Amino acid sequence: MGKILAICTSPKRGTVKTEVPSAVLTPEWGIVSDAHGGNWHRQVSLLSAEKIEAFRKKIWVDYGAFGENLVIEGFDFRSLPVTSRFAIGDVVLEMTQIGKECHNDCVIKQQTGECIMPREGVFARVLKGGEIHVGDEVTLLPPPEDPPLRAAVITLSDKGSRGEREDKSGPLIVEMLTAAGYVVEETMLLPDEAKALKAQLIRLADGRQVNLILTTGGTGFSPRDITPEAAMEVIQRPTPGIPEAMRAESMKITPKGCLSRSVAGIRARTLIITLPGSQKASAENILAVIDPVAHGLDMLYSEGSADCAK
Repeated sequence: MGKILAICTSPKRGTVKTEVPSAVLTPEWGIVSDAHGGNWHRQVSLLSAEKIEAFRKKIWVDYGAFGENLVIEGFDFRSLPVTSRFAIGDVVLEMTQIGKECHNDCVIKQQTGECIMPREGVFARVLKGGEIHVGDEVTLLPPPEDPPLRAAVITLSDKGSRGEREDKSGPLIVEMLTAAGYVVEETMLLPDEAKALKAQLIRLADGRQVNLILTTGGTGFSPRDITPEAAMEVIQRPTPGIPEAMRAESMKITPKGCLSRSVAGIRARTLIITLPGSQKASAENILAVIDPVAHGLDMLYSEGSADCAK
């Protein structure tokens, strides 16, 4: 059980959030009076009151100084998994991301050398709307039974990112994952740049804690094909059997399947698989491994040792 100590909003992006006694929340926007709302996963930001109190031993900061919407005592949000749900009266929030990048012009970081929001802050979406007030109790709800697996899809394409080529592989992958029962949380189209890809893989695995990330493109022999190398810098535990199975399936169709440099592996509790950029090849690769991958994710999220003999 927790309690709201402050509700903070700002009517315009780039301005400091200030305290208000109450707020109305909607699933379509988040906090109605806050400029950072919208139809996205970061509608409401939360920060533990205990983390702010610890920071205040270095320098005094008002509530809202870190850009947080809700200051809540009683929870260490960073220790909770993404998808945790909270009830505040009639309102229900679902945690969607842990941490964020700190803005370069963050006043707090300039004064102290650090900002706790990127490390301790979390974000949530509004599942059920209503009105909340300072002093309201906050309850952690039990997790839903048999939640769907959550995925993200990244397309790597220089021409696609410039709008010079239509991305057909990404939408097809999303369609196939959805048909298999996954909820696709995010899709994105990036240029073939290692730095940008690594940043997104880390954010999706560590911050959003999705179960599966599929990339398409950048696995060939071109000098701009950097996806395998970038992925391996992020991956903590390689899973070589997955790309081996994908290449074996491709080799049944064309001998050029041996040219794929696809890799796969685990970061924390997220499985990352790199797919070819071809619409046809990416579909063939997914079909080759989608069933065993579901079993692998079950093992990855099992609390004890999974029974692989079943």
